[in-house]
Amino acid sequence: MNNRESLLKTVMAALFAALTFAATMAVKIPTPAMGYVHAGDCIVLMSGILLGPLYGGFAAGFGSMLSDLAGGYALWAPGTFVIKFLTAYVAALLYKRLDDKDTLRRPARTAISGLAGETVMVAGYLAYDIAVLLIINAGTEEAGFVAALTQSLSEIPFNAVQGLTGVVLATILVPIISRIQQKAA
Repeated sequence: MNNRESLLKTVMAALFAALTFAATMAVKIPTPAMGYVHAGDCIVLMSGILLGPLYGGFAAGFGSMLSDLAGGYALWAPGTFVIKFLTAYVAALLYKRLDDKDTLRRPARTAISGLAGETVMVAGYLAYDIAVLLIINAGTEEAGFVAALTQSLSEIPFNAVQGLTGVVLATILVPIISRIQQKAA
């Protein structure tokens, strides 16, 4: 990659980080247990698919982490960075793999790779939520793993809805943005 391509990817990553932050902060629906549902995962997936695993992963992780910091969820910010990075990373790798085989149309590739990425998100937050609850409740009767697991499991449906919303929106938007990118190139 030459200097011009590297600069362009860096600028696009910064733009996608800002878009991730904005989409996450625009509409936040709090969940009963610990988190909130938002449309930012659409941009997380688009970051990975359109920018590739590393640039897209950093854009997704950084923008999402900033949302947690700005939105009062600082305890989740480190986990969010890693989880959203991995969400975009996995989606990007699978999208590229499916693209290389050229067996599926772009919306199908986006949906399949998005579902894989969002599965990482749901599993990642389950593990992180359990860890956070065990740390917060250390030394109390509620410190048990079963209590942490039970509360964390209650977040899965909300994370799944958020992930599926991101997949549907990305499946609609990726072909449109890709066509715009091709015309600009």
